[in-house]
Amino acid sequence: MQIWTRRHIPPGLRLLIGLLLMVAGLFGFLPVIGFWMFPLGVAIAALDVVPVCRALHHWWKGRRGD
Repeated sequence: MQIWTRRHIPPGLRLLIGLLLMVAGLFGFLPVIGFWMFPLGVAIAALDVVPVCRALHHWWKGRRGD
């Protein structure tokens, strides 16, 4: 998902989409909008924020056991 997003969505728009998904994720109690949107928004916004991206990458590597 992140590779497709990085290739097809321009950098400024990725951050905006990520922020919008995080805000929509706060309304997860509604039927269509769910709590799943918040972590997806963080992952998409992290593509534009290098320190956050690196921290998520290190956390993911540690979680997988590599």
